[in-house]
Amino acid sequence: MRSLETARATGERYHPGLVKALADIPYAEREAADSPVIDLFRAHDGVALLVPVAYGGHGADPLDAVRVQRALGALSPSLAAAVTMHHFTAAMLYALADETGRLTGRQLSLLHSVVPEQRLMASGWAEGRTQQNILTPAVTAAVTVGGYRLNGSKKPCSLAGSMNLLTASIAVPGADGSPELALALIPADSPGLSVHPFWGNEVLAAAESDEVQLADVFVPEELVIRTSEEDPHRIEDLQNAGFVWFELLISAGYLGAASALVEEVLRRERGSAGDRADAAIRVEAAAGLLEGTARAVRDGIGGEEAVAQVLVARFAAQEALNRASDQALELLGGLDFIRSGDHSRQATAVRPLAFHPPSRASAAGALLAYFNGDPLDLS
Repeated sequence: MRSLETARATGERYHPGLVKALADIPYAEREAADSPVIDLFRAHDGVALLVPVAYGGHGADPLDAVRVQRALGALSPSLAAAVTMHHFTAAMLYALADETGRLTGRQLSLLHSVVPEQRLMASGWAEGRTQQNILTPAVTAAVTVGGYRLNGSKKPCSLAGSMNLLTASIAVPGADGSPELALALIPADSPGLSVHPFWGNEVLAAAESDEVQLADVFVPEELVIRTSEEDPHRIEDLQNAGFVWFELLISAGYLGAASALVEEVLRRERGSAGDRADAAIRVEAAAGLLEGTARAVRDGIGGEEAVAQVLVARFAAQEALNRASDQALELLGGLDFIRSGDHSRQATAVRPLAFHPPSRASAAGALLAYFNGDPLDLS
């Protein structure tokens, strides 16, 4: 499949040998809870993809990042889902790091260590809480001498078993005493931080999406990113950048899973030419939507326009990928289903895109208002 080969070539350019190393492992082992895929990702310099060159990284642009994620998702949907958390965290943090005065010296020092030490960053934003505002912190912060004491949990939290750093949204007292959003950078070996089993489904089991609990975890003031009088939009800019990157990258991973199924249909020439073309067109349409949005982000689109465009691409791709993977599984046939669970498991692994925030239902009103000329408000 031409476009998937392009994605694989992009992945090889940034992470030589990773695609082959993943492909050499049977699918069931790749997607198992004790899978080595995250270790392979780290061993092939995966953490560096979106880290700027000045910090030792590859500085990939959004289009290349989408293609790399597609290549990974075609081989291991679990890995693509897991490392999305690292990549979008890197994208939003280093966006601030590139602008003078927006991060402290200690924060910058930590970011300089990510690539040399191959540090994986997990995300503790509010994802996973049903019927909750996706921007509302799940972790409480109490002011203490020199910093904050954090309590709460993030579940699920991908990369829970392999992370070196957890980034968590917290509420801190603002200048007028009312709570304001901030971001804490928490080393994974901090006293009081612990990981507990949570994920109960074999689909995406290798993503290490377990519960991370914080019990009176101390975080120094220097490792908390918050707004200031001099920089009142710091957290808003962080949120917008992170949101756009997250939606692009998570969607691209699921695009990869569906692409691999359709590629197998094309390779085996299953069904009629019309059937095969129908499935391939759906996948190519989803790829075109995501790559087109990635190009727009690369070329400078930002703010609520970028958020709206990426949500439109994600929701349209979501529908196309579900239909393509269902059709591919049917075309592969009953004997394929009987002989191995790999393809049925891969088709099922496309479905969780619908569960990542925001859901289509929760975003519908905000998007309709935006289409009619109002500001985009996802709160």
